[in-house]
Amino acid sequence: MKIASGCDRRCSFCAIPSFRGAFVSRPPADLLEEAAWLAAQGVRELFLVSENSTSYGKDLGNLRLLEELLPQLAGLDGVGRVRVSYLQPAEVRPGLVDVMASTPGVAPYFDLSFQHASGPVLRAMRRFGDRRRFCDLIELIRSKNPGAGIRSNFIVGFPGETTEDLRELELFLSDARLDAIGIFGYSDEDGTEAATLHGRPSDKEIARRVEEFATLADEVMGQRADDRVGELLEVLVEEPLGDGRYEGRAAHQAPEVDGVTTVVAQAPLAPGDLVRVRVTGSEGVDLVAELA
Repeated sequence: MKIASGCDRRCSFCAIPSFRGAFVSRPPADLLEEAAWLAAQGVRELFLVSENSTSYGKDLGNLRLLEELLPQLAGLDGVGRVRVSYLQPAEVRPGLVDVMASTPGVAPYFDLSFQHASGPVLRAMRRFGDRRRFCDLIELIRSKNPGAGIRSNFIVGFPGETTEDLRELELFLSDARLDAIGIFGYSDEDGTEAATLHGRPSDKEIARRVEEFATLADEVMGQRADDRVGELLEVLVEEPLGDGRYEGRAAHQAPEVDGVTTVVAQAPLAPGDLVRVRVTGSEGVDLVAELA
């Protein structure tokens, strides 16, 4: 469910503001009306999307509007879970962390747009943060909800990226224990500042860095999934697999990108059921669980 369009940030590698314009929030009343209609059609999970969900409400004069909207959406009849995508680390407020980490019906799922972990690279990208600040944010989130899901995407091969910058990213991925990680190679976008920068690695070198960090990401995600063995989770059932097995997603698993949970159940389940499970095993990023 789209909550806003456009973007006011000016990341040096991104052309989105040039063709989608300034950030514009949809009025809360419109979103609540659409959400109620979707729930009446049988929708169980609302997935809120925009170019920058943490900016929601700023053009309406209320920077805390997302914190106010989420409990209202979660409280609608028929809505089982509300999930938010694409959060800018620079704009994640403690109040938003509190709401997302502790509100019943709101998935404790933090899709944080880190992009890198080296301060110099992030400055060249015209973005906030570094490894220490990002680790502090993750520590805050997990202090509120130890089981919270955290995902992010990272760009390697940005112009001027050094061995030291890559080491910072390696240390961050190893320390942060993210649930889901996307690794992408840098490519020029027409009309962006980054396309004019010097020091761009060759395509072959960028591909090598992508392969190296994708391998590390797979290891980290597998370790994080293994850490969840024994946890109690709430899974949204999506389809039967046969032989008493059902495929679904826990709160830390967004559709299509973050893995799935296979639930083993003696009693029949139906798509749309929200069930409490205990994790009994992991297969890469995917989990295996039994009804609790």
